[in-house]
Amino acid sequence: MAPLLPVVSRTGFRLSVIVAAVLLAGCAAGPDYVRPAVETPAAWKETGAWKTAQPQPADSQHPWWEAYGDSILNTLVAQANVANQNIRQAEAQYRAASAAADAARAGFFPTAGLSAGAGRALTNSNGVRLGNNETLGFAASWQPDLWGSVRRSVEAGNAGAQASADDLAGAQLSIQAAVVQDYLQLRVTDQLRELYAATTLAYTRALELTQHQYEAGVALRSDVALAQSQLKTAQAQGTDLDAQRAQLEHALAILTGRPPAAFSLAPATAEHPFEARLPASPPGLPSELLERRPDIASAERHVAQANANIGVATAAYFPSLTLSATGGFSAAQFGTLFNTPSRVWSLGAALAQTVFDGGLRRARTAQAVATYDASVAQYKQTVLNGFQQVEDNLSTLRVLDGEARLQDEAVQASQLAERLALAQYRAGSANYLAVVTAQNLSLANQRTAAQLLGRQLAASVSLITATGGGWNAPTTESRKPTP
Repeated sequence: MAPLLPVVSRTGFRLSVIVAAVLLAGCAAGPDYVRPAVETPAAWKETGAWKTAQPQPADSQHPWWEAYGDSILNTLVAQANVANQNIRQAEAQYRAASAAADAARAGFFPTAGLSAGAGRALTNSNGVRLGNNETLGFAASWQPDLWGSVRRSVEAGNAGAQASADDLAGAQLSIQAAVVQDYLQLRVTDQLRELYAATTLAYTRALELTQHQYEAGVALRSDVALAQSQLKTAQAQGTDLDAQRAQLEHALAILTGRPPAAFSLAPATAEHPFEARLPASPPGLPSELLERRPDIASAERHVAQANANIGVATAAYFPSLTLSATGGFSAAQFGTLFNTPSRVWSLGAALAQTVFDGGLRRARTAQAVATYDASVAQYKQTVLNGFQQVEDNLSTLRVLDGEARLQDEAVQASQLAERLALAQYRAGSANYLAVVTAQNLSLANQRTAAQLLGRQLAASVSLITATGGGWNAPTTESRKPTP
């Protein structure tokens, strides 16, 4: 039994090493992640209830644009979701981040490999000898995650993948908002073009009236010149709208993944009017809507990633243990390669510790801490920007709503003044300057009303974007990004 004692001792030693490795594997270097606290106000300045927001997975698939009630707009957004190159780029970056997280996870497992070789050599040890050597072997090695370096790397990789998923959702939301903004502005431009077309027709008739009045000797030549000048000015302004519309149409083409030459939208007309409506915002916007903002969720995940990287840097201060095993066959002839005397094997364990590195580990740890501090500041600033954007657009919509009502009254009053001035001119009780003044005022008020509608639509899109995709979307459902 005496010969068994060394074997038992070696076995006990190995078991002790394994048990120690398992126990130490419960430790992870570096701080555990805690979401940074953000100072938040007790209520919206504009309106609505408030609670402290907690970032949640973004849902970029909620069809918030359908609230505008325009079928053409719905089709354009669907096309952009599929064909936009910025979205495809973000989707590829998400897949790369997911693959990086999987690569970090591979550190939990041992590596193994097979080898085979054949050689012929001349040696002069113990006499000159010429011989063959055939080998077939298997090797495996494993570094137990004693100090949590791999776990922190996986934690960082997972956070990075989640941040990339939020970036993809943010890219989708940004492109969707750009499509909606450009389309709505294009349709407002169509309204302005219709306004100038009707105005040009009215000014043409007014010019004809002044020419008849001049030929009859009851009007001055200056009245005709004034009418001509007014008509040409309106025509020039209407032509400028064509350039604006063309640029918006080109932008929509690029957003939907097509060259401008392959894309066109028929203008809205009286027979085919503009269908979109201004969504009514709720009387109070709960602050949890900010939880769904992709940029806030991404910034928070970058903080978690930076925190995990501190642990990776800290783990470098501790020794690493490598367990290895090899086995196989080695013989001078292939025919005897698999005989029992040709078997070879080895087991080993190696403990390594860096003693001096010129401050490399200290510098990397300081760099990781600084990166974490920067990501915390970026996260807090992103949240503050979210507050500002919501407040800005809430106040803009509130102010524009009152302004639009007043502007509608101004349009009605100026149109009445225009009709009365024309009637008085025909009757000879007013000069043409009064007509021109009334007509210019009427056109300016109608143009301002259309522009106000455009500003209201733009502010509503910005508010929906600022709240992460509307106030009717779910805030707790987690979805994986859709390519």
